[in-house]
Amino acid sequence: MLADSARHFTRCAPGILLAAAVSVLSLVIAHMEERLFGHPVIEGLVVAILLGMAVRSVWDLPEGLDVGVRFTAKQVLEVAVFLLGASVDLPLLLKTGPALAVGIVLLVILGISGSFLIGRALGLPNKLAILVACGNGICGNSAIAAVAPVIHADREHVASSIAFTAILGVVVVVGLPLLIKPLHLSFFQYGVLAGLTVYAVPQVLAAAFPVSVLSGQVGTLVKLVRVLMLGPVVLFFALRHRREAKAGGQPHFSITRFVPWFIIGFLLLAALRSAGALAEAWVADARSLSMWLTVAAMAGLGLGVDVRMVKRVGRPVIATVSASLVVLIVLAVGLIRSLGIR
Repeated sequence: MLADSARHFTRCAPGILLAAAVSVLSLVIAHMEERLFGHPVIEGLVVAILLGMAVRSVWDLPEGLDVGVRFTAKQVLEVAVFLLGASVDLPLLLKTGPALAVGIVLLVILGISGSFLIGRALGLPNKLAILVACGNGICGNSAIAAVAPVIHADREHVASSIAFTAILGVVVVVGLPLLIKPLHLSFFQYGVLAGLTVYAVPQVLAAAFPVSVLSGQVGTLVKLVRVLMLGPVVLFFALRHRREAKAGGQPHFSITRFVPWFIIGFLLLAALRSAGALAEAWVADARSLSMWLTVAAMAGLGLGVDVRMVKRVGRPVIATVSASLVVLIVLAVGLIRSLGIR
């Protein structure tokens, strides 16, 4: 087993090094911005995504690099999120009580329903509308990949729903902070908004942490609760499409597949920090390492996004994803106001 792990790491190493190089360059750029303007105009996390996308747009990564890039964007990010739990103030993040958790569940249900109806109204096939709705409502590509087998979706539908969702997610990372002043959002409120609307976990980190540490911590917690909705949603569609799944020889649904280890680890470390069981020196080291790994994961995320894919996506998909995002933002702002989150 150790030999297999070593071979896998060796195979991933070139792509990991590429993502690391992009992340270091992005931090250098952010430092230069700080020297020139007194503060980074675009934070290192966002620079890493944009720089990675620029590299991917002019260079088709060979498989030898792509496997390591995917590893950095997923597994390295999971470790970063796990370590992030050591630096969060759990009582502060949970100050709104169970009402926010109920609101997250309600928003996911309304978001998926609204997106599905928009897709159908714009002429998307039923299964493609489901994939787009789940990607928008829960966690982007991960939700699409999880739901696709249980509804027996075509490969073309999976590719179409993933392509533009990934690109629009980056646009949201850059554009969402612009809503802070018009909407008069506090750092806590903005963290909730980011966690409720941004598609993927790494994108939430990139959209929230450059605004403030509190926004990043709140956004991460809200997003992880939202990710946990993937299990019930997949179960719902598995039950609705069970006959078709059996006919296609699909594997049985397992709820344990949708409770990622890093979510449990994040909450465990957060609880230990809140109980005073972690030394401050260890917390500081964990925070620094988490941020470095997050920047590397952002680079991996950017290297995995090919903007040229927009040309291969139909207008109805683009219109559905865009309109669904607007609906999601409106619902999230309404939830923040109705719950009196400050």
